[in-house]
Amino acid sequence: MRIVGEFSAKYDDSIERGTAVVVRTDRGVEWGEVLCPASEQTRKYLGRTDETGRILQIASAEDLRKRDQVVASQRQDFADCGRLISESKLQMQLIDIERLFGGERIIIYYVSEKRIDFRDLVRLMAGHFKLRVEMRQIGIRDEAKLLADYGDCGKPVCCNTHLREMPPVTMKMAKVQKATLDPNKISGRCGRLKCCLRYEYDTYEEHLRDLPPVGATVVTKAGQGRVVSLEILARKVMIAYDDSRRVMVEANEVLTVVSTKGPKSKGPYSEPPPTGGA
Repeated sequence: MRIVGEFSAKYDDSIERGTAVVVRTDRGVEWGEVLCPASEQTRKYLGRTDETGRILQIASAEDLRKRDQVVASQRQDFADCGRLISESKLQMQLIDIERLFGGERIIIYYVSEKRIDFRDLVRLMAGHFKLRVEMRQIGIRDEAKLLADYGDCGKPVCCNTHLREMPPVTMKMAKVQKATLDPNKISGRCGRLKCCLRYEYDTYEEHLRDLPPVGATVVTKAGQGRVVSLEILARKVMIAYDDSRRVMVEANEVLTVVSTKGPKSKGPYSEPPPTGGA
């Protein structure tokens, strides 16, 4: 699983971004890649983290060959783990395995709907791999973080690149941003609402506080009307006047909000246009 943290180095010169390194963490000796020099800004981004350690060395040609061997062995490791789980008849789904570069342990990631007593399984795996075995139960979002590659936007999924935490995302966030409410279109690879729905939500909420709500009766230079929709980021308001005109105006063109009470609409940010009758 991808881990981001601050690691000390014994080198006088800064190590360039993208440099492959061998590091020591509390899990053991691991393979890593330098993202950037540590700074107050990066520490603020990371927040409180236990992911610290020391850079042992810049990866050598021999280290690179060893890394390739570890990666190549993981396909067979995964198959062996799956077989042992099947033989143990445990109700768990194997998601991924991680063999540490230093060979101290192998980590098994799995999902299960209930707690499992896997002590016998661990003994079987330890005997098979001749390594310390760590079982780690993960949730559906962590599964996507391990296995997902690209999102609908065409870029690598956020949870596997820059996100350290995955706070909850609600349908309200989609409604405020006027995103489609089709779950198939606003759900990520994990099946939950996309994390990116949260990115601009605070900005929408901030702008929304400066706009009259849908249904409010307002006064502009053109007269009195009712707010029927909002363009939140553009800070514009669609007003339906008594003569059936609908005009989009700048928020600062609203002179007075007479009343915030109005007929109920399907949502707080827009309501459907009137339909014609016979």
